[in-house]
Amino acid sequence: MTWAVVILSAAAHAQAVFVVTEPWVRPGEARQSTEAFMTLMSSADATLIAARSELAARVSLRAANGKTVLNMTLPLPANDTVALEPRGQRLVLHQPSRRLRSGDRVPMVLTLRHADGSVRDIAVDAEVRRRSPTDDHRRPHVHH
Repeated sequence: MTWAVVILSAAAHAQAVFVVTEPWVRPGEARQSTEAFMTLMSSADATLIAARSELAARVSLRAANGKTVLNMTLPLPANDTVALEPRGQRLVLHQPSRRLRSGDRVPMVLTLRHADGSVRDIAVDAEVRRRSPTDDHRRPHVHH
């Protein structure tokens, strides 16, 4: 299971904790869009306002209905988990510069705006895989 925990100093007397769990990206061909998934949690109100990857021309947010969210704004209410998942809200990596194969790593940066107006970048290291780590764990293991 992949975890990233970042403690953000929102003010001199307070800290916000931002947690990213199970970041993964679907395999894909170079120049063909693919999708990224993860679970996000912030201890203080925040909004995901941008995402980028050095391996993609751009990254956008797609709503559960399949439509692209033009101005990326994804509210992250304090202490709630927000899932980016297949058939739900997810990130789209447009025109990857190379083929993404199972086991590859995809660096991404998530940009958050906190309630106090401060903006922070969070580095995420996502694994290329066909299913989430949780889905793989739930599947019965077959021995040959």
